Amino acid sequence: MALPPPDPQFVLRGTSAAVHTLHFSCGGQEPDVPILFSGSENGFIHVWNLKTHRVDTALDGHGRKSVYCVETMGGKNRLLSQGRDQRICFWDLAEGRTSVTDSVFTENVGFCRCSLLKVAQGRWLMATAAKALEEVQVLELPSKTSVCTLKPEVGAKLGMPMCLKLWQTKVGEATVQKCPLLGTEINRPLIRRCLERLSSQPLLLAGYEDGSVVLWNLSMGKASSQLVCHQEPVMSLDFDSEKAKGISGSSEKVLSIWSLNEQQNLQVYKTHKLVNAGISDITIRPDKKILATAGWDHRIRIFGWKKLKPLAVLDYHTATVHCVSFSDHKNPGERLLAAGSKDHRISIWSIYTQT
Repeated sequence: MALPPPDPQFVLRGTSAAVHTLHFSCGGQEPDVPILFSGSENGFIHVWNLKTHRVDTALDGHGRKSVYCVETMGGKNRLLSQGRDQRICFWDLAEGRTSVTDSVFTENVGFCRCSLLKVAQGRWLMATAAKALEEVQVLELPSKTSVCTLKPEVGAKLGMPMCLKLWQTKVGEATVQKCPLLGTEINRPLIRRCLERLSSQPLLLAGYEDGSVVLWNLSMGKASSQLVCHQEPVMSLDFDSEKAKGISGSSEKVLSIWSLNEQQNLQVYKTHKLVNAGISDITIRPDKKILATAGWDHRIRIFGWKKLKPLAVLDYHTATVHCVSFSDHKNPGERLLAAGSKDHRISIWSIYTQT
């Protein structure tokens, strides 16, 4: 007999508004106790102490407009936030500071979360929906230099970008072993450096209003592949670059799992029918063993990532679950899942920690 789903480990209250985004930061002064950032509909970003279950700091930088993306940049003191005030704000929280140090005005009126990718020490790429309806702007940070603007072909009719995921390929030892140059006099470190240079170009996956997922090559500024995954707008997606496999959800009763072949073409891998319609958010745990979905039906669903086997339905919230986030603890027994809801609450779960 299957075990009943667990209750939350604990619940965080005090946002006074719907919770739209969550982000863990691990490895601080107490590495076994992560910090949790939340962004709310009332414009506040809360920094939660998971030891006391209380707010340590409340940040106000978006003119009381809803905050729908929060990310750290190389540590808990460097923060990025995005709100419905059409601004992406940058924060330095060291030594108790609580003010915005810089910002980008996106001129985008949608609710597409930006995506960050670390490309070198102190250097990041940021993709965000642009002012023009169907365009995506990619900037380099901290300089805010424009890298490219991604524009669909004339007549493509993709609609607005709804969700974004920047990533880049990594060369593994298996790739090095297959390299035909290994038998030559060129040394292995040089081969690895050459292979990394060839394969580490940044790529972007974007989900659109028409139900398509598009793979963009940033160095060329062009779409490499397009796949219609849903009949409704793509609300959320995540991608496993190691397995070259991704997953997306929409307002339908379907999760779409798709893969990327060696020719960089997207193809449908399988679909999974849900009991109730509507997925707000999807996230794959950093160890790539399980994933979580945030549902319009107030529930969090847990699946095995390898075969998309349903593992648990977590039923606690009394309204739409807007966001889910996993902590990235190295110790499996300390991994947590956080879920934020329209009911103003954040539930914290400890599940399948030994998977």
